[in-house]
Amino acid sequence: MNNWCVAHRGASGEAPENTMGAFRQAMAYDTVQWIELDVQLSRDGIAVVIHDDKLQRTAGVKGFVGEKTAEELQRLDAGRWFGKSFAGERIPLLEEVLEATSGRCRLNVELKTYGGRYPGIEQTVVELLHARALQHDAVITSFDGESLRRVRAISPDIRTGLIIDAAPPSLLDELQRLDCGFLSIGYRHLNAQRMEAIKGAGIETMAWTVNDPAAMRKLAAIDPDIMICTNYPDRWEQVFAAGI
Repeated sequence: MNNWCVAHRGASGEAPENTMGAFRQAMAYDTVQWIELDVQLSRDGIAVVIHDDKLQRTAGVKGFVGEKTAEELQRLDAGRWFGKSFAGERIPLLEEVLEATSGRCRLNVELKTYGGRYPGIEQTVVELLHARALQHDAVITSFDGESLRRVRAISPDIRTGLIIDAAPPSLLDELQRLDCGFLSIGYRHLNAQRMEAIKGAGIETMAWTVNDPAAMRKLAAIDPDIMICTNYPDRWEQVFAAGI
């Protein structure tokens, strides 16, 4: 399959992001090969799936993810903000998501850490992946290069990927320095020349967040191996089922 479809925070255009509802909706599409999700740590060190460090936008309460225990976080309503029909959706544990997706699709697990925030998050996530023998069915990504280095030190068999919304001349050197086999890049920064260099170095590339069908077609014309991360798997299907 060309230009694999990656569901961004699940099918987040159709259900509240980073909830089991969004992940189930993504898996309802046979064409979704990957799901991208975000991981932080609760106050008691449990890996939870949520994007913002603040709870206000998706859970409707003040405060930070890291200030609450996993049990407290799971009592919050992470769906009502998206629509009344999603009221009661919880903030999932990463362990729950691994159980639900195992054998169905691969995961792009983004660590929401930088500057030493959430110490131990790398070890926690690596252990969860290994416990379910998913170390070869996932990639761990982050904006934080030092976090990726820690993952590689803990488990060399798990692929890591740098997230970036830019294309500095040193990008390929930085990927090689970090021993990353994966690049997660804002889609506007990809062109044929850059993709040729990255692909030539053996690095897999995912473009985010691509919700416009015209942009999907443009990326497909650049290279069939560019993974397309989108909030709307249905739009991906419309583009690729029509043969672009």
